[in-house]
Amino acid sequence: GKIRMNFGKTYVLGALAAFTIASGAAAQDCPTDLETVSKGQLTVAVTTFAPYSFMNEKNELSGVDGDIVKAAAKRLCLEVETLVVDPAAAIQSVMAGRADLTVGDWYRTAERAAVMSFTTPLYLDSMGIISTTGTDTVEDLVGQTVGTVQGYLWVQDLEKLLGDDLQLYSSSVNLQQDLRSGRIKNAVDGAATAQLAVERGDLEGYQVSIAAPDDRIAASMQPAQVGFPMRKNAVNLLAALDVVLEDMKAEGMIVELLSSYGLSPEMADVGEPRLVE
Repeated sequence: GKIRMNFGKTYVLGALAAFTIASGAAAQDCPTDLETVSKGQLTVAVTTFAPYSFMNEKNELSGVDGDIVKAAAKRLCLEVETLVVDPAAAIQSVMAGRADLTVGDWYRTAERAAVMSFTTPLYLDSMGIISTTGTDTVEDLVGQTVGTVQGYLWVQDLEKLLGDDLQLYSSSVNLQQDLRSGRIKNAVDGAATAQLAVERGDLEGYQVSIAAPDDRIAASMQPAQVGFPMRKNAVNLLAALDVVLEDMKAEGMIVELLSSYGLSPEMADVGEPRLVE
């Protein structure tokens, strides 16, 4: 049988408990000191942002982030409880203690890290340029009508560069509608989201390229790392989650999940944890 290592009662922040759970251990090995909103449950604020996070037709949490969270919660003996929220309310619901964490391609930024905790980085998200020419050059956008989605790291830099030629949208769906109707000529969006739209046939005649580094746009110089934003004071929960997430990375599960949603496995190559300023 399996050799069971006995760590004694003093689990390092409850994190080592997670190791034995991964091997389908008995119930008494479940960490008991996880500061969740509701005992025995992991409450997840779900934003609708395919392919990262959405509720499927059976009303189950899905997407890359959703599947990662479900697998991690199972290893920590927690039931997943979902709370569907608007992206604008997601961070707030975590900070207010209504949810333990939120999903939906959240960038690990210094600004957010000041008021919340972040899990270990899970994958990268690059700045993508959507055009009919396939350009990867920011300079080619100058003098054109360009759309992008609010909340991305490159928005302020693009505003400086493009001025009134830049249109802001509340979602990728609205952005794609205006591209199709010709109201805007080019767009900037998360490369993976845009690539998926092209593959689904939502953006006929358009191509997506990862933006080449341009020192006027900080986000093009270094792609953002994505993690789950969590409540600042849930120390044991964060430590335990990080252990199982690192295990899942090592087992290749993150790469598998990215691929299953049509995303590039290279996105899992996150490097050392860092925050975007």
